[in-house]
Amino acid sequence: MRLVVARCQIDYAGRLTAHLPMATRVLMLKADGSVLVHSDGGSYKPLNWMSPPCNLTEGTAEDGRVEWKVTSRTDDTLRILIEEIHHDSSHELGIDPGLQKDGVERHLQELLAEHPATLAPGLTLVRREFPTAIGPVDLMCRDAGGASVAVEIKRRGEIDGVEQLTRYLELLNRDPLLTTNGAVRGIFAAQAIKPQARVLAEDRGITCAVVDYDALRGLDNAEDRLF
Repeated sequence: MRLVVARCQIDYAGRLTAHLPMATRVLMLKADGSVLVHSDGGSYKPLNWMSPPCNLTEGTAEDGRVEWKVTSRTDDTLRILIEEIHHDSSHELGIDPGLQKDGVERHLQELLAEHPATLAPGLTLVRREFPTAIGPVDLMCRDAGGASVAVEIKRRGEIDGVEQLTRYLELLNRDPLLTTNGAVRGIFAAQAIKPQARVLAEDRGITCAVVDYDALRGLDNAEDRLF
């Protein structure tokens, strides 16, 4: 991973355009090819990013300043104009073991992966732990109409979980391969969902699903198996 602290200007062009004026920011270039732009505020959400696979070229702008151009496979571009570099270092992080969920939450994911239609009729699993530049989506599914559906699973449904799913959806909806049958929608699944989290989710078009853990375990009852 390469970490650069620099005074820079950011311009994104793609399905929409976005401009970040000159300021000091952290530029993160990950080994998977993703590029993320962070500030000292805004918690852990990047100000802008480009998902892998993408191509980074480093050059010089007409005015002599350093210019990075990041291009995605869909021809979206992230132009980073660097006025001054305060820090530039690279680090080998190795293979990450991944997030270790608690027993109930991990088992919920396993059970819902086996029985996605319990969340919505016609829902089928595409992949567990679907990778993105900002972390894996618990389940990536397709609905009966072929549209992509991202599922975030929590033991207790709180506002942080809704915010997490919102970030995933913002990123996933940039990928034309996932939006051929319409926008990627989200399902927020939990054993219990707090009222504030439900209001926020529904305001953002995210479906809430309360999961009966004991009932799901019954669907996977080892005593009912032939083998």
